[in-house]
Amino acid sequence: MTAPDLSDPCGVIEQIIERLGRVSIDYEERADFIRKRNGSPDRWLAAGVILMLHHREGTGADSGFVLQLIKRSSEVPQPGDISCPGGMLHPVTDPVLKRILLSGATPILRGKARLLAKARGAATYDRIALFLTNAVREAWEEVRLNPFNIRFLGPLPSRELYVFSRIIFPVVGLVKRPWRFQPNWEVERIVEIPLAALFEQDNYGMLTVELESALPVRHEVEPVRNFPCFLYTPPGGREEVLWGATLSIVLSFLDIVFGFPLPAANSNRVIRKFLRPDYVTGNHKTPSP
Repeated sequence: MTAPDLSDPCGVIEQIIERLGRVSIDYEERADFIRKRNGSPDRWLAAGVILMLHHREGTGADSGFVLQLIKRSSEVPQPGDISCPGGMLHPVTDPVLKRILLSGATPILRGKARLLAKARGAATYDRIALFLTNAVREAWEEVRLNPFNIRFLGPLPSRELYVFSRIIFPVVGLVKRPWRFQPNWEVERIVEIPLAALFEQDNYGMLTVELESALPVRHEVEPVRNFPCFLYTPPGGREEVLWGATLSIVLSFLDIVFGFPLPAANSNRVIRKFLRPDYVTGNHKTPSP
């Protein structure tokens, strides 16, 4: 597939809002699945994440749309992985903040994206608003992204993180203005990937994941497994590897909005990753909230 035309920022944003606003999502069903398992040995958790899209003005190589992702620090689970800002739903704080969001006191949830979300019905709209609130709160805590600098573009289908008994509820947000990242202890650094690079098939490869020893997880995990991955090296930087749930979220976005499916793995780009027990726990001496 040829790369889409990204030269008209307003047109691209409108296309994103339209396509995300009409895609089928399962937030009510998955939230109900989690609720029914509360207090049981098979407990699952909910997490909201935000896929941040930003458009750099100009005509040079640094201009255009970029995804703004985070690289997780060694002190948190999944250290070194690239992910979207986000984290666990807070059962008290997030419902309170959601009411502020729905009141219109912030510019996050407005315009056509809001109307399309409301058209899904009251229950689904409430869930979208809850996980949007959850993800925006986490983005503020992790990288100090000002909530007034975010515009909601739409939801993505949920993703199941089986190893961690967690269901991820992703939303897409436009970062409206340039800002200075201020990562907290959970974030090693910010990783920016040009949207155009994600349409280049040569950037995709295969990641072979091996477990150095048994991971402390509830579900059985295969000791060796192959995953598709996206490989990107920024100018003057080091190669970044995008894989797992985050790559699945990004590919879902590309497929829904632009009709871009996962390319066949590049047999010339095969890398290996070893997972130690601290992949599940991180190196932080106190439990993460």
